Amino acid sequence: MTPTSDRFDVQADADRVYDVLRSGGVAIVPYDLSYAIQCAGDDALRRVYAAKNRSYDRASGVCGSYVVHEAVHVMSETGRRIVRSITQDHDLPLSVVAPFREDHPFMKALTPFLFGMATRDGTVNFLLNGGELRDRIVAHAWRDNFPFVGSSANRSLAGTKYRVEDIEQEVRDAADIIIDYGTSRWEHPNGLSSTQIDFRTMKVIRWGLAFDRIRDIIIDEFGIELESRPAHLVA
Repeated sequence: MTPTSDRFDVQADADRVYDVLRSGGVAIVPYDLSYAIQCAGDDALRRVYAAKNRSYDRASGVCGSYVVHEAVHVMSETGRRIVRSITQDHDLPLSVVAPFREDHPFMKALTPFLFGMATRDGTVNFLLNGGELRDRIVAHAWRDNFPFVGSSANRSLAGTKYRVEDIEQEVRDAADIIIDYGTSRWEHPNGLSSTQIDFRTMKVIRWGLAFDRIRDIIIDEFGIELESRPAHLVA
């Protein structure tokens, strides 16, 4: 597959998106998995939840990367090796749920509202390998100690969107900037998002993209067997 940076000015787009986030705005951006909606302020997040018709009981994810995960998550050495294998050695996307360093400046920089919306039961979710554009935006945030939050760019429970034109109009209307890179790399006919694992117990929270490969890696390399995808959930 042609690298994103060979087709688009990824750094310029990352700079533009980050400027919007810094100013309190909302951005829709292409991840390799699907399109996502991002923001960094209380009012902006409320606008996102309203546009998505999303319940406040449902958390958002904090911007993450492998560097952020390594510095902030609190995990066993085996857990870290599993994440490293999946995301670095095999280059697969993974949503990692784990306890975190509450005293870390990056987490402390979240407003109380954002902190409450982006953490659950002492854990935080970082999506790793979301794509080149996302990683460059996160690099800005990490450098400046300015965390932002994100979720899928779609109406709640309406399925992930792999093209801008498929995102509901009310969700698009909430954004101050929309970056269109065409169809997402991991487009799936059943609208899957990332596989999500709670590393406290190795419980699968969401059977998503590349789950079968992730399961095989964990069995083959670490001798740990994940719960199989339920029969009613299509692969």
